[in-house]
Amino acid sequence: MAVVRKSITFTEQLNEWVQSIVAQGDYTNESEYIRDLIRHDRDKKAKSIALQEAIQQGLDSGVSSKKIPDVMKDVEDRMRADGRL
Repeated sequence: MAVVRKSITFTEQLNEWVQSIVAQGDYTNESEYIRDLIRHDRDKKAKSIALQEAIQQGLDSGVSSKKIPDVMKDVEDRMRADGRL
């Protein structure tokens, strides 16, 4: 994997925060912490996109003709089938 060097600028407050996190021992250096933040942000955005797509699918599917007890039974059946119940 190729490595690209970046230069970023922090306010004094942000710099102190990053240094304090590294000093706690959670990360070995500042770069590791910043890379972890970026990975978390990337994962969060991917989950947000997936949620937005699921919501749109639900909206596009229209109104269900099922009654609430039928929907609940379907959910329970699915959860039993995949071991969550």
